[in-house]
Amino acid sequence: MNLKKLIVLGLFSFSMGFSQNSDLFDQATELYNKGEYSKAIENYKQILENGEHSAQLYFNLGNCYYKQNAIGPSIYYYEKALLLDPTDSEIINNLGYAQNMRLDAIEEIPKTELSQIYTTAVNLFSFDQWAYLAVSLVFLFVLAYLAYFFLRYANQKRFAFVTSILSLVLAVVCVLMAYLQYQSFKKDNPAIVFSKQVGVSSEPNNNSETAFTLHEGTKVNVLEHLDDWSKIRIADGQTGWLLTDNIKLLKDF
Repeated sequence: MNLKKLIVLGLFSFSMGFSQNSDLFDQATELYNKGEYSKAIENYKQILENGEHSAQLYFNLGNCYYKQNAIGPSIYYYEKALLLDPTDSEIINNLGYAQNMRLDAIEEIPKTELSQIYTTAVNLFSFDQWAYLAVSLVFLFVLAYLAYFFLRYANQKRFAFVTSILSLVLAVVCVLMAYLQYQSFKKDNPAIVFSKQVGVSSEPNNNSETAFTLHEGTKVNVLEHLDDWSKIRIADGQTGWLLTDNIKLLKDF
């Protein structure tokens, strides 16, 4: 089969897959409007199995589970939608409604003003966006540096020199921000508790004592894994071990 036929076949397959997912999405939305939430969930999950992921898809799944009063799954899919679209007000609002159904009320460790400023600055862009910005600034540095040698007038040369130095400094800052944001991204491994109630142990075995108890829908951060156990931290800083089957990771796209 020649290259042209392969390209045509690939485009045809993509078109068919897109059309199928679009039909499934429309059918699921219609089922949701009729109150047939379980059937709508089946359609939405079929789209996921076809390899398509979107904030809207996860948001609709969250809505379906919310209508069924399924706390864990509803929060889980709202949180996944928020990872893909962090600024969507509708997702944020519905997630808040779902979180109000949780039994656990965990107070977050208060942050200092300096820590808040640092977090806001680092998370202003994703690590890849910081990297793209750094590359753009390096490109600007090269152009300004070349302009410095080719321009004739002193004021133009001065402007080109200042621009080149400033671009280089900002590029270095962007590289640093990209590194810090990436490290933050790696450390952040959120998951949602799916069990109605689970005891969090002080050690990764069935004989250790229970340190505290969590309930369905609570968000945790997974620190490490050991066999069938996961070490988690909750918002107030407490840590412990629980069986991995009790949680579902949010970044498993």
